[in-house]
Amino acid sequence: MRRLASRDPQVIRVDALWLAVEPLDMRAGTEAALARVGRVFGAARPRHAYLFANRRANRMKVLVHDGIGIWLSARRLHQGKFVWPRTAAPPLA
Repeated sequence: MRRLASRDPQVIRVDALWLAVEPLDMRAGTEAALARVGRVFGAARPRHAYLFANRRANRMKVLVHDGIGIWLSARRLHQGKFVWPRTAAPPLA
């Protein structure tokens, strides 16, 4: 076994979160989620995370561009649901 140097753990840095209000099919993989990000948000930006829920809001996928590659994570609730807006919020004045 190799001993690691004592230092802070490396984490994925996220500077901004984007919430998609239209549901995403949870069978979608990285390419389909990235295509949705491109259609909805223009492009995946480094250190930004994009959150998607399914229609029932009991599953969520998070796509993160870390500056080098793409990470896709999924979460399923066994009970309850995520509170998810149905439409885009009006812009702040």
